Amino acid sequence: MKTFINKYKHAWILLYFFIYMPWFLLLEKHIVTNYTNVATGLDSMIPFCEWFIFPYLLWFAYIAITIAYLFFTSPSDYYKCCAFLFIGMTICLTIYTIWPNGQNLRPATFTRDNFMIDMVKNIYSSDTSTNVCPSIHVFNSIGAHIAISKNERLKKHKGIVMASLILTILISLSTVFLKQHAIFDVVCSIALSIVMYVLVYKVDYAKLRQSIKARKEEPTI
Repeated sequence: MKTFINKYKHAWILLYFFIYMPWFLLLEKHIVTNYTNVATGLDSMIPFCEWFIFPYLLWFAYIAITIAYLFFTSPSDYYKCCAFLFIGMTICLTIYTIWPNGQNLRPATFTRDNFMIDMVKNIYSSDTSTNVCPSIHVFNSIGAHIAISKNERLKKHKGIVMASLILTILISLSTVFLKQHAIFDVVCSIALSIVMYVLVYKVDYAKLRQSIKARKEEPTI
């Protein structure tokens, strides 16, 4: 047991969900009417399409499998992926808290009746149309794809990387075709992803610390 704990001690970072879930659910409960509508005229040009329920729901498995794979195979990539996702998700929750937002794009009635429509109705009933900008669905999908494309093992398999990219694009599209998010939400998620990519994957913090330390040790005249 001690060996197991030492080997997988990096699981501690998953305790973040004990912060995220209560915070998110609290916002979902209290931000229901008084919010900024982020929908634009462009959103009305996008038709509702229930077929996108499949990539939308695949998001849950996509994120979980990506984190699990990195957890067991590459702790360093796992830490980077979690830093990307969890810091970004915290930024999203902070934005929702300071600037309550939502959209009113969901169809009041459906012209078709099938099992996919039923799944969409279930999503609508369990998830409000508030706390949408930036879209965590889109942001996390981008983060998972970056983690996969940066992993030494996975990036050698072009098929996996390409499948990940296609799934990320489909998930992002699903958020607007299912009327779960507005285009503005997606754009903001992409912008946040760029910022987090630079902070997590491009900045050499070891070199930065050495530079700061060297400056502090420079003799003053």
